[in-house]
Amino acid sequence: MMNRLKSVRCASVVATLLLAGAANAQAQISRVESKNAIGFNVGYFAVKGEDSRVDDDVLLADLSSLAFDIDDFNGATFGGEYVLGIGRYFEAGFGVNYYQRTVSSVYAEFVDSDGTEIAQDLKLRIIPFSATVRFLPIGRGGVEPYVGGGIGVFNWRYSEVGEFVDFDDGSIFRDRYIADGTSVGPVVLGGIRFPVADAWSVGGELRYQKAEGKDLLDSGLLGDKIDLGGWSANFTFHIRF
Repeated sequence: MMNRLKSVRCASVVATLLLAGAANAQAQISRVESKNAIGFNVGYFAVKGEDSRVDDDVLLADLSSLAFDIDDFNGATFGGEYVLGIGRYFEAGFGVNYYQRTVSSVYAEFVDSDGTEIAQDLKLRIIPFSATVRFLPIGRGGVEPYVGGGIGVFNWRYSEVGEFVDFDDGSIFRDRYIADGTSVGPVVLGGIRFPVADAWSVGGELRYQKAEGKDLLDSGLLGDKIDLGGWSANFTFHIRF
């Protein structure tokens, strides 16, 4: 009788371990097969530097009279995306991000009659909508490095608000100059994701965008283009389903 009880207990333990292993394996399989995901990102966007911006860029034109740095426009970005799995090694991403930065400037060589600075606020906003295809060289499941590219549609707005100098008569006046539009350009990206639970992953991504806004002279600005290109480094978080 004792031997039978021991056998039953051993069989019960073995069965429990087998069930637990099967459940864990099934969870791993489910995670790998969960191809679609919703993602969120937060990071830092760095605009193209002074030496690589497009010709007739409005910021380059402003540097001839205003005191600020191009790097002052570097700032935070955040957004989200929907990821659609295409087989084991490919996926498509559809996302939107948001970036806005206000830079304070003054005239470099002129002051008001009372000695105060002649100041303006320069503001750039970019909302990129992107559609990308990504290649996962070691497939989905576990650690997931990837590279990809696609197309971006960039809704942008640039404004200069404050005091300005009329160089014809030397007078100082307040005004605002605003230009906006939508531009299209390429997007290139690469990153890596790490699983932290059955349906969650975290990671990092580098993304490059190239586009330019045009016809700013029609709004009274000094340059006819605004370079929208630059790099973004993002922390990413995805939920699979």
